[in-house]
Amino acid sequence: MRNAFRLAPKQSRRLPTEYFILANVRFEGQVVGYLAGRPIREIATDGGGLRYQFVGVAARNVAGGPDVQSLRKGEWIVQPGLVYASIGDDVVASADRAA
Repeated sequence: MRNAFRLAPKQSRRLPTEYFILANVRFEGQVVGYLAGRPIREIATDGGGLRYQFVGVAARNVAGGPDVQSLRKGEWIVQPGLVYASIGDDVVASADRAA
């Protein structure tokens, strides 16, 4: 007797990286480090005027791209692979983690 039920194939958990990247940002504040010879500024501001604080470098997935599933609530990627968190109530825990 064979089981008439089949397991559904696993759905991909891959999320489009583009959904998590801030574009058209301006940088402000002090230089807090360097990546690939380029300065990392403490604050990034998007085209809408929202501000974000630098909290770290993005983890990489097995394909070598940024691992967007490792981002926390309010965190965004700024090229070339920096993580910035929204400035507000949600950023306090992320900023403390980076310090």
